[in-house]
Amino acid sequence: MNAWITDFINQFGYIAIALLIALENVFPPLPSEIILTMSGFMTTTTTLSIIGVISAATIGSLIGALILYAVGRQLTVARLTRLLDHRLFKTLGFHHDDAQKAVNWFNNHGTSGIFYGRCIPVIRSLISIPAGIAQTSLGKFCVLTVLGSALWNTILVVLGAWVGQSWNKIVIIFNEYTTIAIGIMAVICLYFAYRWYRKRIKK
Repeated sequence: MNAWITDFINQFGYIAIALLIALENVFPPLPSEIILTMSGFMTTTTTLSIIGVISAATIGSLIGALILYAVGRQLTVARLTRLLDHRLFKTLGFHHDDAQKAVNWFNNHGTSGIFYGRCIPVIRSLISIPAGIAQTSLGKFCVLTVLGSALWNTILVVLGAWVGQSWNKIVIIFNEYTTIAIGIMAVICLYFAYRWYRKRIKK
């Protein structure tokens, strides 16, 4: 994969970086760590610049985020409410007004997650969907996405340029960070699933 990404970036430059990062946002298994750190390294061996790479990656991040945001906008509260009325969801403990409660909570407490979530693996992609469901204003969503994405992209691109040919070591470090982050999220999900079982399903 590394050779293919390198050839693609060599051939199409900033457009390739923007496209790859846009795809990474929609399909999280495509590793942004490899794309960004490799691109950072390539600024030392090609005509690519650090500012140009960060800008292209941030544009790609916004494009990918907007695609998922648009998907979320289609999942309106009314549609989710009708879905929760289904027998299966009632069996799982969902209530008729849970969709609206979730949207209200996101609007009051979750919008900052659009910014911070851009630096957390998996969450950085998926956070766009609840933002769309909650009908977060497009301007606010774009600003927070650009700021959070620029931070993440800058860290990886600069590190890739700094370590040069050893950019793979940065990928390994961030892979460990991803594993730890996913592990923590799994524990949190299990905890809330247990609480949900005690409060909703068992009751």
